[in-house]
Amino acid sequence: MNAPDYISGFLLGLSLIIAIGSQNAFVLKQGLKREHIFFVCLFCAVSDALLISAGVGGFGAVTARYPHVVDIAKIAGVVFLLGYGLQSLYASIRVSHALNVDGQVVTSLKKALLLCFGFTWLNPHVYLDTLVLVGMVSTGASSKLTFAAGAISASFFFFFALGYGARLLRPLFAKPKAWNILDALVGLLMLYLAWHLYQS
Repeated sequence: MNAPDYISGFLLGLSLIIAIGSQNAFVLKQGLKREHIFFVCLFCAVSDALLISAGVGGFGAVTARYPHVVDIAKIAGVVFLLGYGLQSLYASIRVSHALNVDGQVVTSLKKALLLCFGFTWLNPHVYLDTLVLVGMVSTGASSKLTFAAGAISASFFFFFALGYGARLLRPLFAKPKAWNILDALVGLLMLYLAWHLYQS
């Protein structure tokens, strides 16, 4: 296993998935309410695994036939990562997030998974992050399989940690400042990955 590729994939996957959004808020709420945590986390992680595999595999097929796509993808990836990172850093300073734990009551597994499906597969940012961005960045890895494994591992780690650790985090994430710190860390990681892709 190529450790640098695995770590890069893990960091990218974690940076993308940890960003504040409706899916993460839903998983966090499920964890806080202790409702269907395992199945909700599994659904999100497996969905990410499928999309990441398609992104890395799809870009691999395209670049094998059109080598110049790699250079274009790297440039686009650097620009996107810089923009994403700067946006996260801006949010860490100027945006105040709040989490309403009492909203959205779910009483059945079916309803929970349907809502999870909506937050995951009907979110255009999911496709941009997994199919496009992860696919682009994977072109700079010496082992795309290892890179993809790292990104997929990040999804499983994050969702299950978020779901089962939610109750421990409730006092922390009731404070908007905690989300600001999270945004700052995401921004710094994205800028690092942009530099790493540029150097590859």
